[in-house]
Amino acid sequence: MTEREKMISGELYRPGDAELVADRDRARHLSAKINGVVSDKDERAVHIRELLGMAGKEVYMEPNVRFDYGYNTEVGDYFYANFDCVFLDCATIKIGDNCMFAPGVHIYTAYHPLDATERNSGLELAKPVIIGNNVWIGGRSVINPGITIGDNAVIGSGSVVTKDVAANTVVAGNPARVIRTLNDAQGGK
Repeated sequence: MTEREKMISGELYRPGDAELVADRDRARHLSAKINGVVSDKDERAVHIRELLGMAGKEVYMEPNVRFDYGYNTEVGDYFYANFDCVFLDCATIKIGDNCMFAPGVHIYTAYHPLDATERNSGLELAKPVIIGNNVWIGGRSVINPGITIGDNAVIGSGSVVTKDVAANTVVAGNPARVIRTLNDAQGGK
């Protein structure tokens, strides 16, 4: 298996591999293009589609956005990311339809081994992040590797999400905990 295949499948991989370094350089170059567009929404959309693995209808990202690879991120229809969002997409990041990210949202799929000897070897791991439909993530929130967020969930500002979030749930805090559940009248389905 290539290092890229290992990375995407969740096995230990070497991030210094030449192919992965080239892929990250590509993502940085395309992110810079997205970030460099001042007001032309259509031009920004072209660069977003070139970078991402999949982008639905009306995907918009304010500058500055950052990606490790881009091709491991899939975004549904009507997505909005406010300023300064980060996508460490060593594994797949799947974002559903009608999702909104406030400024400074960070999604991490990459992590390091807990064993110091293994960690010092330079090897890394990655777990996918799945975000359902109609999810709103508040400013400066962090979504950790391997997390699934259900449909209609709301993540409060400044939250650190370390466990899966059920559909129709509001979570907040560090670590994020359930604040309330939503019924149909509040936006849950």
